[in-house]
Amino acid sequence: MVEVVDFKNAMSLLTGAVNVITTAGTSGRYGFTASSVCSVTDTPPSLLVCMNKSARSHVHFIENKILSVNVLGPQHQHISAAFASKLSPEERFACGTWTALKTGAPVLEDALVSFDCQIDQIQEVGTHTIFICRIVAIQKSQHNQGLVYFNRAYHHVGQKEIA
Repeated sequence: MVEVVDFKNAMSLLTGAVNVITTAGTSGRYGFTASSVCSVTDTPPSLLVCMNKSARSHVHFIENKILSVNVLGPQHQHISAAFASKLSPEERFACGTWTALKTGAPVLEDALVSFDCQIDQIQEVGTHTIFICRIVAIQKSQHNQGLVYFNRAYHHVGQKEIA
């Protein structure tokens, strides 16, 4: 049997893109920071997002059935920290400029790329919920550096922008 601490330590060595996952509905806007995002298939274009069931905003993602995956760049490290903190949703969204695409889920205006999604399937596994999402719109920026999380720290990847 693998111990939880051994699993967490091993997973810290799996580099992951830093994303802010958002939703919106009648109860307001909500979001959280996640590295557990990956593509599922290109036909239809789909991705998956994993979310801890104990998160305060979990119920809102279930109810709204929409979400946006906002892939962060190095300039967004403060936004990642805010969405991973105990700040209120209003305080979190005060960090950054937000817009919306087709679903109405908040999209970070200058994200590296944003995927606007309908949640098609919901699967519970242990402490987490897996959202299988159909991508309905994509917005890309001109930025060419990403923010990743590795060994419990932020790192920048990609080419530096030429001034």
